[in-house]
Amino acid sequence: MSRVAAIDCGTNSIRLLVADVTVHDDGRRDLRDVYRGMRIVRLGQGVDATGRLADEALERTRAALADYAAIAVRKGVERIRMVATSATRDAANRDDFFTMVRETLGVDAEVISGDEEARLSFTGAVGDLDPLDGPFVVTDVGGGSTEVVVGTWDGVRADIAAAHSADVGCVRLTERCLHTDPPTDEEVREAEKVARQVLDEAFAAVDCSGAKTWVGVAGTATTLSAIAQDLPEYDPAAIHLSRISQSRVERITEDLLGMSHDERSAIGSMHPGRVDVIGGGALVIKVLAEELAERAGITGVTVSEHDILDGIALSIS
Repeated sequence: MSRVAAIDCGTNSIRLLVADVTVHDDGRRDLRDVYRGMRIVRLGQGVDATGRLADEALERTRAALADYAAIAVRKGVERIRMVATSATRDAANRDDFFTMVRETLGVDAEVISGDEEARLSFTGAVGDLDPLDGPFVVTDVGGGSTEVVVGTWDGVRADIAAAHSADVGCVRLTERCLHTDPPTDEEVREAEKVARQVLDEAFAAVDCSGAKTWVGVAGTATTLSAIAQDLPEYDPAAIHLSRISQSRVERITEDLLGMSHDERSAIGSMHPGRVDVIGGGALVIKVLAEELAERAGITGVTVSEHDILDGIALSIS
C-alpha cells in the first residue's frame, strides 16, 4: 500500500486527493480516500480575452497549493502528481505558472495531452460501475474544455476507443456569451449555438452510437445532481452514481439560466465559486444530453464523484 496525492488544476478549480492505493496480484487497484479538497481559483480568468494568466488568478492558485502542500506533509504522502489542463496550455505567461508550482509544491506540474486526460478521466469515472453496463461514454465538463470519451472497462483496465477535448466549458461559455444577470434569451440562444457547434466536432471525432451508459463527472454534473435531488447541502455520497433524466437536465438548465446571482447563491448545495458559471455549465450538459439521446438512445446521465483526480492517484500507485 502506498499513500499518494493527486492534484488536478483546471480552469475553474484546483482539487486535491490524498489516498491509500493497494495493488492486488491480478492488477486491480483499490483506492481509499484519506482527504479530498477543492478550491475555486479561476485560474482561467480572462485567458480567452488576454491570452495570459491573470496575476490575481496565479496568486489564488499559489495560496491553494501552499495549503495542499502542508496537507500532504501532515498526511504523510509518499508521492505526488499534479496535472494542469486547459487554462495553462496556451497562456503566454505559462512559465510563471510552472515556476510558481515548483517553488510552492516541490514538484513540476504536467500539462497532459488530450489523450492522457481522457484516459485518466475515464479510468476514474467508471471504476465503480459494472463492466456489463458498457460501453461507456464519459463526459467531463470543466471550466475551459469538455472531454468526451468512449470506451469499455473490464474491472481492471480501461480500453479507450476514442476521445476528444472540445474547447467549451462553464467558464469559457459564460465569459463568451452570458454577460447579463440573468442572461437574456438572445444570450442563451447564442451560448447554446456555440456549445452545439463546438460539441459537434467532438461527436464527429468520437462515435457514441454503441455506448450504453453515459457517465458525467466534475463539478457541473455533480452540482446538477445535487439540485435534481433537492439536497439541502452538497452530499458526495448521495450524488455518487445518482442518475438525472434528460428531461430533468433540461428543466434544471432552464431554471438556472432564469435565476439571478442571488437566487443561485441561495441554493444550499451550490458552491460559491460555481454561482457565476453554473448556467453555462448546465447548458453544456443539456446539449450533451440532447446529442446522446439522438446518437445513442441514452436518456439520462449517471453522475460520478470519481473522475480524473482518481485516475491521477491510480496512475502513480
